[in-house]
Amino acid sequence: MDLATLAMLNAERAARRATVLVTDVTSGAQRLVKAADIADDPLAGVLDRQLRMAKSATVEVDGSQVFLTVQAPPPRVVVTGAVHISQAMAPMAKLLDLDLVIIDPRSAFATPERFPDVTLLAEWPDEAIATLGLDAYTAFVALTHDPKIDDPGLEAALRSECFYIGALGSRKTHGRRVERLTAAGFDEAAVARIHAPIGLDIGAVSPAEIALAILGEIVATLRGPRRASA
Repeated sequence: MDLATLAMLNAERAARRATVLVTDVTSGAQRLVKAADIADDPLAGVLDRQLRMAKSATVEVDGSQVFLTVQAPPPRVVVTGAVHISQAMAPMAKLLDLDLVIIDPRSAFATPERFPDVTLLAEWPDEAIATLGLDAYTAFVALTHDPKIDDPGLEAALRSECFYIGALGSRKTHGRRVERLTAAGFDEAAVARIHAPIGLDIGAVSPAEIALAILGEIVATLRGPRRASA
């Protein structure tokens, strides 16, 4: 790999942006394809498939063997709400190799005892997210039912390239949420990015079942067709 390609790959890695290094197995020729450029690449379909799976592989293209080295950032799930659902979500997320971050300014809820081995930020979401940053490999989930906590996080997520945005609540609750976000300047297309009701429709009742439904929807979105912004 030449130094220019290596420098570009390292820069994309540091910025949490995905890339695919395309290597011709016969000639050794290499080129780096950024995620944002995949749609316009001659190998778009193949690159997109491997990137969605986050797996490197050897593929045959026009009779030639090409090795695709996939570099994808570890997916993150940023949650507002140190609640029972996020407690149940924590061990499931770990099994799925999802980096979980819990944000909740309520120090009585956001405790290491309730969330062992989890990145826990007892801060207001706007402050925490300004430090964390949200990107195309981040899912944002709002779980508190408290607009003072959930809305700033949702607004930050809607301004970002988050691959998934979900919010807990009934249709009536979401209707009021839409009104607030519209008043804050978000248009219909932006608000439509929010998955609400949140999670796959599996008839979930308990916190653990709701957590499962949410994570299932997150994984389905992550592994589904890539968005242009990703």
